[in-house]
Amino acid sequence: MSAEPSRRNAVNSRLENYRSLEPADRVAMLADAVGLTEAETAMLTAPGALPLARANGMIENVVGTFELPFGVATNFQVNGRDYLVPMAVEEPSVVAAASYMARIARGCGGFETSSTLPIMRAQVQIVGLTDPYGARLRLLGARDEIVAAANAKDKVLISLGGGCRDIEVHVFPHTPRGAIVVMHLLVDVRDAMGANTVNTMAETVAPIAERVTGGTVRLRILSNLADLRVARARVSLTPEALATKEFSGQRMIDGILDAYTFAAVDPYRATTHNKGIMNGIDPVVVATGNDWRAIEAGAHAYAARSGRYTSLTTWELSTDGRLVGTLEMPMALGLVGGATKTHPLAQLSLKILGVESAQELAEVTVAVGLAQNMAALRALATEGIQRGHMALHARNIAIVAGATGPEIDSVAAELAAAHDVRTDRAKEILARLRQG
Repeated sequence: MSAEPSRRNAVNSRLENYRSLEPADRVAMLADAVGLTEAETAMLTAPGALPLARANGMIENVVGTFELPFGVATNFQVNGRDYLVPMAVEEPSVVAAASYMARIARGCGGFETSSTLPIMRAQVQIVGLTDPYGARLRLLGARDEIVAAANAKDKVLISLGGGCRDIEVHVFPHTPRGAIVVMHLLVDVRDAMGANTVNTMAETVAPIAERVTGGTVRLRILSNLADLRVARARVSLTPEALATKEFSGQRMIDGILDAYTFAAVDPYRATTHNKGIMNGIDPVVVATGNDWRAIEAGAHAYAARSGRYTSLTTWELSTDGRLVGTLEMPMALGLVGGATKTHPLAQLSLKILGVESAQELAEVTVAVGLAQNMAALRALATEGIQRGHMALHARNIAIVAGATGPEIDSVAAELAAAHDVRTDRAKEILARLRQG
């Protein structure tokens, strides 16, 4: 990542008492922290950030728009830089958990991240072959011609330092449809997610593949298993940082390691464990206008790459007694193209983040996923997941019961204190409050 100075270096993600503020005060503090204009501030505080006319141009059969809560996770420090992280999500506790874990990590040096080049794969399927291994070698022999043809389709990408770098050829000799050869174009897509680019390149080189192999090309499409485009995050936590009033730091570490081990060995647990990671990642992907479905697909395929579905994260004990967590996964995010350019709030999210490349965005996003996993394991290893989650969910239940304004916090507090978060109970509390 670039170490050049920029606006983001001046951001302080440690916004004191941010959670306790009213929305208008949070917006004002955010606007001051990242330098939002009046128009950008208004976009956050008023409905209709995505005009219907623009939505109509983004997808088909548009009849309206759908809003999600838009929050900001605080306290994140990644590679020594502070980030305020926009998150669009409907689930309570996600933003709070990420922010709190980032605060703990911040006291231990924050998150360290790295990433590979933004290499995407395009697959070209070739059928009707009787000599698939011979066809593979013929394709590899035509590598230069294929790469040159692919790169001729995107001069802009080439000018930015990207382009098709190489090819791979995979052989599936025995399938119900006979032998299949699949050629992969390996394309550096720079700051784009890259789907349109690699799909176009795959279609361009299809005639060459047919001529070289004598077979017939069927599919020409990207793969969302972006295993050459991975981002990594690491956090190292002292026992003192993890200690609470109820639990020692060592007890917390032991509980987290046991919870992680459960996910590592059992795919039933790993599925929910990884869902918790995506609780942190998806809201950032959605807020920045990226394809969260592609990220989900790639993540879960990557978790099963050994032939057995397992945890995306690892948690271990260092020689000096620290708890060390790591997360490495595909992260095909873009700053250009698609909704990142057409959705006004996606553009605003990128301004709030202050990232300067798709790789930087990927690294910050993976750090959020690691923080979210840390929060879930910490809760599961101690009081259980419901205590904190239900306390926040109580606000939703209070609203469903009809509470408004200050009533929401009053009803939610009583529900949470009784550990009885039900709509009928909320209605009883609300009726009593209103009777005076």
